[in-house]
Amino acid sequence: MAQPDDAELPFSLLQYYATSPYPCSYLADREARSQVATPAHLIDSQIYSTLVRAGFRRSGIFTYRPHCDKCQACIPVRLPVAELQPNRSQRRATKHHANLRARELPLLYYEEHYLLYNRYQQARHPGGGMDEDSHDQYAQFLLQSRVDTRLIEFSENGIVRMVSLIDVLDDGLSSVYTFYDPDIQHASFGTYNILWQAAQCAALGLPYLYLGYWIAESRKMAYKSAFHPIEGLLDGRWIPLPKPENP
Repeated sequence: MAQPDDAELPFSLLQYYATSPYPCSYLADREARSQVATPAHLIDSQIYSTLVRAGFRRSGIFTYRPHCDKCQACIPVRLPVAELQPNRSQRRATKHHANLRARELPLLYYEEHYLLYNRYQQARHPGGGMDEDSHDQYAQFLLQSRVDTRLIEFSENGIVRMVSLIDVLDDGLSSVYTFYDPDIQHASFGTYNILWQAAQCAALGLPYLYLGYWIAESRKMAYKSAFHPIEGLLDGRWIPLPKPENP
């Protein structure tokens, strides 16, 4: 994916810098770099919406996009929700988790959420560093935001099963991060959550659900390409991506 020149980036008051190289979290033996938009206090929901359309994401108050020297594998993707066609497996996930109850909570620290987050990281991403996050690291990653962020808790019979952080943009929702109970057998929480967020977009009259980055070579990212149709940001343009033969 071509990286636009700084002159093409939005908002003259913002500055953009590239980080030093660091180990890639998704592709072994590769180095990554990020392009960061600053200062954070100027990036409100309107400006952030424009940045997301240009391929940026956020982690806490850190707004970034991939800016790697020798790799262009990360493709920003979004779902045009009005055209979404859930497959049989995805429809089954919606039915299977029909008992989940969603409620919006203030963007605050909840011990029950933190404990669930740790269980999720230890089961799904052991050794990745986030499985040892402290209370402060958890809060900095998920609970610090300067944009319109919603904290959604999903429970079943009074037990919290999943937590999702979502940013509200001017043309859609951006899925920030989701974690869930890793011990429930035959669950499809992640699939259910994406379909739930897509339904929220439709209910709000917003055309897109932004899902962050997709990497064809990364098994961790494979689930995103299972949703169709899906668009990717390539050479500065959002275009439909081909439907995979084996999603």
